[in-house]
Parts: sequence; C-alpha cells; structure tokens
Amino acid sequence: MMKNKIIAVINQKGGVGKTTTVINLATALAQMGKNILVIDLDPQGNATTGLGKSNNNTEKNIYNLLIEKIDIESSIQKSNIGRLDLISSTVNLSGLEVETASDSDRAFILKKILRQNESKVLDKYENIFIDCPPSLSLLTIMSLVTADEVLVPLQAEFFALEGITQLVKTIERIKISLNTELKIRGILLTMYDKRNKLSSEVDKEARGHFKDKVYQTVIPRNVRLSEAPSHGMPCVIYDKNCIGSKSYVRLAEEFLNQQKNIESAA
Repeated sequence: MMKNKIIAVINQKGGVGKTTTVINLATALAQMGKNILVIDLDPQGNATTGLGKSNNNTEKNIYNLLIEKIDIESSIQKSNIGRLDLISSTVNLSGLEVETASDSDRAFILKKILRQNESKVLDKYENIFIDCPPSLSLLTIMSLVTADEVLVPLQAEFFALEGITQLVKTIERIKISLNTELKIRGILLTMYDKRNKLSSEVDKEARGHFKDKVYQTVIPRNVRLSEAPSHGMPCVIYDKNCIGSKSYVRLAEEFLNQQKNIESAA
C-alpha cells in the first residue's frame, strides 16, 4: 500500500477557491519540507498555469497518461517550487468522457495508474492533491474512486450549504459502490468576509452540521489571492505577507497536525 495520501479537492460549483486552495496549500506544505504532487484533472488547467506551467504541453499531461500514451514517470514535471511536482492538464481532457464511453471500467482508469505505481515513482510524495473540475463529471468520479480523502472548499455564501449536501450524498454513493475507504478529510471555509453577517452564519451552520470536519482556519476574501495566478505563481510566494497567504500557511500547519493525529490514532 502506498504511504502517501491521495486527496481530491472538490466542489461541483465553480469559483469557490478550489484551485486556489490546491496550489497554495500544496506550496505551503512543500515549503514546510513535504514532497507534494499536484494532479490537474480540470480541463481548464488553472492549477497548471497557477503553478507557472503551460497547459498546452502536448506530451507531458494527464490526458496522455490516462490514455496510456505515456507512463507515470514521463507525465510528471517539476514546478518552479522546490519539492512540488505537477502532472499538468490539457483541454483534450474534456473529450475523455466521450472517448471512454464504451469502457465499463472507465471510473477506475486513474486509480489503476496511480495504485499500480510499479516504478515506485510516487513513493516519495507525502501527499498527492487532485484538482477536480467544477462539476460531478466522469473526471470528478475518477478522482473520488482514486482518492483516500476529500477536501471540500466551501464558499461562505448563501446556497453554499445546499450544494455541499448534494456533494456529500455523491461521496456517500461512491463510498458504498466504488471506494469503501473514501473519507472526508476536511471542509474549508473560503471567501470569508468577517464584515458580512452571512459569512458568520454559514460558518456557524457548517460547524454545527459537520462538527470538527470544518477546519479552524478560514480563508478570507483577498485581492492578492485573485491576482497571484495571473503572475503564474501561488499567492504564498507572490505575496507571502498578505492575509490570504498567511491563512493558507495556517491551513497547512493545521493539515499537518491533523495528519499526525490520524496517524497516531491508526
């Protein structure tokens, strides 16, 4: 069994800070000395460009890995951040659902590739983060079938909790039929505005419902978090002193403490 944890970062709604969370949490963990791999499973490729890489790489990408044109070792690129590697996305990924329509085992394609890991190339990574598309499509199902755990960014806005209820039902269905080991690692409140009463209401409701699954760290609305991807870098590097970056560093610390607690309980 692989010692690393595969974590799907998922929310079927777009614009909730999903990719921002992947690249900043992954970078903060790498800066703390952890070996991290990010798999960009979103055809938009924002995690790829947000880590300073091109989403037009015609050879090294997740699509070519899934269609078995290349092996896992050939698909991995070094990012510009020490200890952080990437399997980049490409727009071709959007056609995968149609291309694999006749394959009854298509939900297991990614799992088979990552779990076989015959070359042991993945063994050095403590965590593998999968950035999922903002929909409950085949690609998202693939990542849920593959993952050990799920991290859900939850926007501190109206209707957000309704969407997460639907997502939790999907996770439970996957757990019953396709991946019995799947667990929710944590729920992260994003785009939090402490001046807005609604943010604190969503916070209170989420903690009331999901209890200690909700991270103590909340990610505030922050202009620098939005600016950083256009410079091809995570915010924790672009402006490490801004409130958004400091929140992601705190999240990384909380994430590592959570990992220690999980391991000591095992």
